[in-house]
Amino acid sequence: MSEPLMPGPVRQTPPRGVGRRTLQIAGVVVIAVVLGLVLTFCAKSGAPGGSGGRGGGTGGRGGRPATTVGIAKVVQGSIPITLSALGTVTPMATVNVNARVSGMLDSVAFREGQTVAKGQILAQIDPRPFQVALQQAQGQLLRDQALLQEARLDLARYRTLKAQDSIAGQTVDTQGALVKQDEATVSADRANVGNARLNLSFTRVTAPVSGKVGLRQIDPGNQITANASTPIAVVTQVDPITVVFSLPEENIPAVNKQGGAGLTVTAYDRAGGTVLATGTLATLDNVIDTTTGSVKAKARFANGGGALFPNQFVNVILLVDTLQNQAIVPTTAIRHGPQGDYVWVLQSDQTAMSRPVTVGPGTAETVSIVSGLKLGETVITDGGDKLKDGAAVVLPGKNPAGGGGPGGRHRHGPGGGSGHHHGQGAGGSAGGGSSGG
Repeated sequence: MSEPLMPGPVRQTPPRGVGRRTLQIAGVVVIAVVLGLVLTFCAKSGAPGGSGGRGGGTGGRGGRPATTVGIAKVVQGSIPITLSALGTVTPMATVNVNARVSGMLDSVAFREGQTVAKGQILAQIDPRPFQVALQQAQGQLLRDQALLQEARLDLARYRTLKAQDSIAGQTVDTQGALVKQDEATVSADRANVGNARLNLSFTRVTAPVSGKVGLRQIDPGNQITANASTPIAVVTQVDPITVVFSLPEENIPAVNKQGGAGLTVTAYDRAGGTVLATGTLATLDNVIDTTTGSVKAKARFANGGGALFPNQFVNVILLVDTLQNQAIVPTTAIRHGPQGDYVWVLQSDQTAMSRPVTVGPGTAETVSIVSGLKLGETVITDGGDKLKDGAAVVLPGKNPAGGGGPGGRHRHGPGGGSGHHHGQGAGGSAGGGSSGG
């Protein structure tokens, strides 16, 4: 008799439809992950987020995005022709204030750094020895004048006696020579008096020029000598003041053509960003330095405010000429290629085309165009490094063409979406159109 069979484990069969639901959920998760990765990649790489550019891109050709650029108009204006140089501020006069007589320095009548006028007293030397010398010279003069007067009286008497044939003629002649001798002595005495008076005046040391006094070199109470190597102080004339600079010899004809002296000169600080003073060209030197091939020039500036300091280094801009009625564009619009200079010109269909130009004189900000452009045309100043002929561009503050425009294809994607989904693409473009699905 056979044994009854034991029941095995019962396999639970999932209800129909559960496996299919699980697969659907997994598929949605995978799609969401892939969609997130695509959005992240587009945001990092600057890929367009909108839809409907030419050839499937956003506002570009051949799948490339449009480039945001800066623009400027070709305008008419003037271009200054200038020469640049490094100059040194030089005082009009630098004078050492020395004593002209020896003696003890009694007092100093100036403050260091003070501005003084010509003839103003700066120091006082002990005048007493010079006053005594003056009195002595005056006394000697009076004595000799009395002797001269006596000799003249004697000469008059001798002439009277000679007329009476009472004395010899030799006596008259001798007395006449004595009178002349006394006259010479009196003349020398007068010179001695003048010299003593002059030396007395030299005890008052005065400013030889108007200017600024430097540091005091000798203190009161010291014995000083005439014309010593160490001055009492140094006075520099700082208003007006000059700047000395050098120009290449090839610029001499251009300067002379405009008359040379009188051209406008602007002095900037050493960094070149701040205007210190504006003056005029005084003169060019009369020889060229053969070692450097340059000629020295001197410009004069009013310096009432003291903006220019002696021996200061400054940047000098010499205005040689001004060109009028020139076609002008920003310097950043000019580009350089193997074939020469060119610019990107903005076309009416918002594309860029390169055009060769001939560049004329310019400044740091603007440059003149001799040929290649017309007034009123628009050139690209920024963002032209990645452009090619025919490339679409986006102007500042504008949105690129797209979002279902001609040549585009409606599709659901990042930044486009269906219904009224708003997204922002690269280059500041907003995909805000209603892309129907």
